[in-house]
Amino acid sequence: MVFSASSQVIIISPILPRIGEELHVAESLLGWLVTSYAVFLSIFALIIGPISDKFGRRLVLLLGCASMACALALHAVADTFTLLLIVRALAGAAGGMLSGAAVSFVGDYFPYNRRGWANGWVMSGVVFGQIVGIPMGIVLADAYGFKISFLIFAGTMLLATLLVWLYIPQPDIYRDKEKLTAKRAIKNYGELLRRPVVVAASAAYFLMFFAIGLYLIYLPIWLETTLGVSGKEIAFLFLVGGISNIIAGPMAGRFSDKVGRKPLIIISCIGLGAVMIATTYLITSMTWAYVVFGMAMLMVAMRISPLQSLLTALVSENRRGALLSLTVALGQVGIGIGGAVAGLAYTEFGYVSNTLAGAVAILLMAVLIHFGLPEPREDAQPHITAEALAED
Repeated sequence: MVFSASSQVIIISPILPRIGEELHVAESLLGWLVTSYAVFLSIFALIIGPISDKFGRRLVLLLGCASMACALALHAVADTFTLLLIVRALAGAAGGMLSGAAVSFVGDYFPYNRRGWANGWVMSGVVFGQIVGIPMGIVLADAYGFKISFLIFAGTMLLATLLVWLYIPQPDIYRDKEKLTAKRAIKNYGELLRRPVVVAASAAYFLMFFAIGLYLIYLPIWLETTLGVSGKEIAFLFLVGGISNIIAGPMAGRFSDKVGRKPLIIISCIGLGAVMIATTYLITSMTWAYVVFGMAMLMVAMRISPLQSLLTALVSENRRGALLSLTVALGQVGIGIGGAVAGLAYTEFGYVSNTLAGAVAILLMAVLIHFGLPEPREDAQPHITAEALAED
């Protein structure tokens, strides 16, 4: 599931030049494909979070996988830029069903001192996508057009739907007994946002994805323009990034189970900021591009599973879906805004402006994590108490 869902998002960036050529779209507008996806993912993540708390993660994961498979299949009819924006929005709606529920499931199913390890393996689906899915999608897009990549991931998501149906259980956790209404869902989100730690977590997620949107979306276009590289070389670039991820991701998850989440998150943010700043100065050949992008993906991998594991411990289990959906939604708002800003910055000031702005955002995230989020202890995780049950 993670392989399919992440690959169909990541593939947008390296095939943007192909999309622009086939649909005759200006470079400055291509970032809106990311924005369209992100906006609808944000909206549906906020809607689905309380639903997953009420009815369980398994049902949401099943419906999300099936919806994503259908949305990806609809890319076959996207013959204009407007139609492509619409089907990307539909895919974003399906992604909103999956994003928060997937991490919440790990929080429900595994104890806190195993969640770094579990998230590391679950997120290895992203890595497998970078190593296999993205390079394959880029090469096929060069040969047969951009649609073929999305149709392949529609097939793998259909398989994921079957696997969720057959093998994913519903964890036995406390779920709200009262009727779920829009008013109650809004009230729950309001209560969450009155907690400073939730505001800090949400802002950190926004900055993380805003920085990624600024840095990553126009990187392939910049490389093609400045170095004259081919689609196959871009595919190999993502392969190198995936190898860095697969080395660092599970190791970072296991290490964070032992030493804590915050140190790894902060170190990775500082490291990624440094890599972003150095990008346009160091990359004078594809050899340096492989080194720099590999380092960037290593820093990303160091942060993802520790951050997700930390977030699962900030609230009780019957609010976990709402919290993860809230942070994911704001993260997608970040990448959506980042995608739109990236296009304007790239065309007006060049790619160096993307890298510098991305570095500032990711360093601000490190500051927020350091001062705004606690390091939960295994013996102090929030549980459903008798008082909470009585209140519900």
